[in-house]
Amino acid sequence: MSGKSRLKPDSVTGKTLKMPKRKQILYASRFTFHFYSYLCSVKIKEVLCALEQFAPLPLQESWDNAGLQVGLTETEVSGALLCLDVTEAIVDEAIQKGCNLVVSHHPLLFRGLKTISDLTDVQRTVRKAIQHDLCVISMHTNMDNALGGVNARIAQKLGLQDVVFLTEKRVDGIVAGSGVIGTLPSALAADDFVLAVKRTFGVECAMCNELLRRPVRRVAICGGAGDFLLDDALKAGADAFITGEMHYHQYFGYEQQIQLCVIGHYQSEQFTAEIFQEIIEQACPGVRTEIAATCTNPILYL
Repeated sequence: MSGKSRLKPDSVTGKTLKMPKRKQILYASRFTFHFYSYLCSVKIKEVLCALEQFAPLPLQESWDNAGLQVGLTETEVSGALLCLDVTEAIVDEAIQKGCNLVVSHHPLLFRGLKTISDLTDVQRTVRKAIQHDLCVISMHTNMDNALGGVNARIAQKLGLQDVVFLTEKRVDGIVAGSGVIGTLPSALAADDFVLAVKRTFGVECAMCNELLRRPVRRVAICGGAGDFLLDDALKAGADAFITGEMHYHQYFGYEQQIQLCVIGHYQSEQFTAEIFQEIIEQACPGVRTEIAATCTNPILYL
């Protein structure tokens, strides 16, 4: 814009009046802001659609409740807070950061609510989300089972190569599966392998069975509660199996067959928000995303 005052017609007389330079700049700035906002306005339903295209809801397990949890999807997104669990603290963080959308891995609602009051954490969280016009979306076992989902991200963090599903299936023609298995770039002694896993996931301790007396090269993974895949990992020739949690009796009987490395449910799935962020930024580039700073892990290591 030149230094000369722009001419603006008077709305009453029709005469051309000079607009002071300072007002020209203000007018132009407001126009640019509103035009940019128009171009970048994205509705929550568009974000939901992008997430479900990556991890379709039919991929979820029969007991799960992925998808929309709370809120209206016709609203424009002011920002998306990405997290593992939805708690009151997460809702507070979303409000503080000006985000009207929360995307979590674990569903806020696993079962139907008969009351929405302040009797339980879930009720209080739902009530606060509704009070502040927040929308909550959860991508759980559909994201676990999707190609490039939770387990693939864990494998990526560990630098595994030639990663494939541990058990593969097709759902409505879509390739999906439970767990993954891949190969380390170079074999590691069992104790070095456990230390590498601890460093990668920032865990204070890992629960393991007897250390394997052979190198670890082939690694099977299932984030969260994955002990149901232990025998599949063994059949697939894995030297080690990483998961978030296992039942006590599952540790028996696998000595010198496979190295178990259990790192905590929260810790194993902590990078899931990164997947949400990449999906949203690629499909809805005008949407501001924030990975939650609130740690929702309810377990303390003392």
